[in-house]
Amino acid sequence: MAGKLTGSPWIWKDGEFVRWENAKIHILSLAVQFGASVFEGIRCYDTPKGPAVFRLHDHLRRLMTSSRTYRMQPEYTVEELADAVVATIRRNELRSCYIRPMVLRGYGASSMHPEHSPVESWIPVWPWGAYLGEEGLKRGVDVCVSSWNRPAPNTIPSGAKSAGNYILSSLMVMEAAAHGYVEAIGLGPGGLVSEGSGQNLFLVMDGELVTPILDGTSLWGITRHSVMKIAEEQGIRVREQLVPREMLYAADELFFTGTASEVTPIRSVDGLQIGQGGRGPVTERIQRRYLEVVGGRGPDPWGWVTYLE
Repeated sequence: MAGKLTGSPWIWKDGEFVRWENAKIHILSLAVQFGASVFEGIRCYDTPKGPAVFRLHDHLRRLMTSSRTYRMQPEYTVEELADAVVATIRRNELRSCYIRPMVLRGYGASSMHPEHSPVESWIPVWPWGAYLGEEGLKRGVDVCVSSWNRPAPNTIPSGAKSAGNYILSSLMVMEAAAHGYVEAIGLGPGGLVSEGSGQNLFLVMDGELVTPILDGTSLWGITRHSVMKIAEEQGIRVREQLVPREMLYAADELFFTGTASEVTPIRSVDGLQIGQGGRGPVTERIQRRYLEVVGGRGPDPWGWVTYLE
């Protein structure tokens, strides 16, 4: 898992660049008091054609949807934010990096009503490797089913990528680590499989992909969608369905998907080996094609990659 963060010199903030060490908000901002912040995680890859951002506009459109849900729409368009992302990467002279666009409520009112708290937009970028480790990508990771459930629909909007939602994710990760696991899988309030702490989930059953339906307990994952399109291209059937917990143990293969996690195999759940206990053939096939696209080393029929040069 990623270690201590090493920052980059410059962060974009509402049309200007500020130094990393000067990127501060007030202790009484609504983002700090009540978690009034939405964000995205995007990756820029070093490709043979230069730095390239994966699904930049799709991520920023989701950021706008999250912002609208929480009634804190930024004053920028998707195109303006895309230009700002590119400018920030160039300003920091990075070939590859992780990108964290954020929209938040700053300091103003001290109450939960946000009317007098300004909307701020920030774009930090920094170098970041494989979230669950390079070995995790190759050999798989050990996970557990968390005792913490994902929230029920219409409690908090799980389809919006808000900072507050990830307090639960942090509890899941800490619990997993305390018991010797790398990651956790969360169940929904009805006991069915939802998602990981910050990843969507796929099962391989008899050569087909199975993924939990989007039932209001999980995030609409952009990497999840990418994998489904890649599977279609590869002639692999994908089923979205209800997934009971015991299906995890019966799967031939399991893997996580997410911007940070990319396509990470799962080798065991709750101490039970999955399949052959490593990266299975279907997972490897999907992973290889995904990394080809994001790395600019294979065809991109969907136009997902934005080159900076």
